[in-house]
Amino acid sequence: MSDRRVLISGASGLIGTALGPALASDGLRVERLTRGRHPHPAEIAWDPRAGLLDLPSLEGLDAVVHLAGESIAQRWTRSARQRIRESRVRGTRLLSESLARLERPPRAIVAASAVGYYGSRGDERLREDAPPGTGFLAEVARDWEAATDPARNAGIRVVNLRTGVVLSARGGALAKLLPLFRLGLGGPLGDGRQWMSWILIDDLVAAIRHLLAREDLGGPVNAVAPEPVSNAEFARMLGAVLGRPAALPAPAFALRLLMGREMADATLLGGQRVLPARLLDSGFRFLAPTLAAALRRALARDGTGGDA
Repeated sequence: MSDRRVLISGASGLIGTALGPALASDGLRVERLTRGRHPHPAEIAWDPRAGLLDLPSLEGLDAVVHLAGESIAQRWTRSARQRIRESRVRGTRLLSESLARLERPPRAIVAASAVGYYGSRGDERLREDAPPGTGFLAEVARDWEAATDPARNAGIRVVNLRTGVVLSARGGALAKLLPLFRLGLGGPLGDGRQWMSWILIDDLVAAIRHLLAREDLGGPVNAVAPEPVSNAEFARMLGAVLGRPAALPAPAFALRLLMGREMADATLLGGQRVLPARLLDSGFRFLAPTLAAALRRALARDGTGGDA
């Protein structure tokens, strides 16, 4: 077994379950952060709410990929907002402060963030140097990234990975949409003009591997494909790939009733036109730079295929 160790938080989530085997194939010894009291040999115990983390087990790590966080796909009640914020900010700060205290800290941490950092910005093209936006998600993302400062100040290379909509038929937004679209009941959300910044899960995993290897890259990195699309174009293309009509819009008022106005406006009816400037400048090549290619690959991986 390799002596090079990489730690993943959120290893059981959509991204983590794809990333772990990929890193293992690179010859890395993959370990996981877990809330269990009796972790397995390849697991390290932590409890972000209680501020507990097994510090000695972190010594000698080569890198950390921090993905843990409460899902935003829920009604934003007061308690949900608190869980969303605390799961990101408190957990990231605990991990970052712990890594900063080590005698043998990791060389790098790739820490999840989100394109929600930019807020809803209409047609503005957003590169990594764009200022933060406004609203709940933008505030959470700003504080989420700031929580990595202790590690950065200790000399650890920190990458803040601003991820868009991750396309996988096995989970996330696409998996939720597929049953409706396969029945011919899909369509744009609201007027469909809001921008969607997306990335195929295979490309996201490849981007994380790329960022772990590139010791010259730190700070914010947009983890999105180079061709964002409108929500209406996304619906049209998904229908085409499945060989189904996709002309039934979900009215804005219905989405607001279902999910609450703030959540619906921020995540379903608002959007960002985000560009992967730093990834492209560093020589990263996307497996699926276009939406059609990404959807075909996602469905082929799932074994369901498509007609386009």
